[in-house]
Amino acid sequence: MKHRQIFGIVALGLLAATGGAFAQAKRWDVVRIATEGAYAPWNFTGAGGKLEGFEIDLVAELCPRMKVKCEIVAQDWDGIIPALNAGKYDAIMAGMQITDKRLETIDFSRPYARTPGAFLVPKDSPLAKVPNNQIFDIGVHAAAAQKAADEIKPLLKGKVVGVQGSTTLAIMMERLFPGVEIREYKTTEQHDLDLAAGRVDAIAAATTSLDTTLSKPGFENFVIAGPGFTGGFMGRGVAAGLRKSDQDLKAMLDDAIAAALADGTISRLSQKWFKRDLAAQ
Repeated sequence: MKHRQIFGIVALGLLAATGGAFAQAKRWDVVRIATEGAYAPWNFTGAGGKLEGFEIDLVAELCPRMKVKCEIVAQDWDGIIPALNAGKYDAIMAGMQITDKRLETIDFSRPYARTPGAFLVPKDSPLAKVPNNQIFDIGVHAAAAQKAADEIKPLLKGKVVGVQGSTTLAIMMERLFPGVEIREYKTTEQHDLDLAAGRVDAIAAATTSLDTTLSKPGFENFVIAGPGFTGGFMGRGVAAGLRKSDQDLKAMLDDAIAAALADGTISRLSQKWFKRDLAAQ
């Protein structure tokens, strides 16, 4: 009896010391995934309120690979990370870039897509003459990226640039284009409307989002301009956001994403929604 008591005390001590390492891992039968539902073509609300887009199709591919049932919920962008950590859902798939700042509060799966940020301007804007066939990786070529930004910054003097708040594009404007007046919006749809109405002179957004904007009626006289910027503080790729405590779910998602990249599923979905391959190889 004495030995049993000692063993029990030791076991409890070890359990406490390891933070419950001996506790059974959570069984994931249902995974609730949040998306913004207002960031076409990544995710958007279609006819009849149905969620559609690249990430909605991707969820439909990943969940069977993980052998779980997935439920997708719409969540406003500005509260999407706090609601994850509050347990409202289990993951975020909303065109979210991996950044050092976000890694302070949440974890991420491996990336499933990559996309640079650029500008959309009227065709008669001075910025429209700047070629958009270059992409600068800020993490690899920071000096070259800043030089490119400095060359077009004079063209933005006296202009107002619309950008969605709490995004890597907002950070891009603050760091690469200090002094340029920006106006933050809750959604990309809102800054699109203000650009069309002439209330802003340009918008900064992911090129994939800008492609969608250009396909809308009323944007025939606009063009994507300037070089694209990616990497560094712009993020390490688009991935699923997760609570730091859910490492088992991260492993499941990593494996499913790796398989979907390897067999060409993500490239196929990318071509369907973006007309280009953005798969994060």
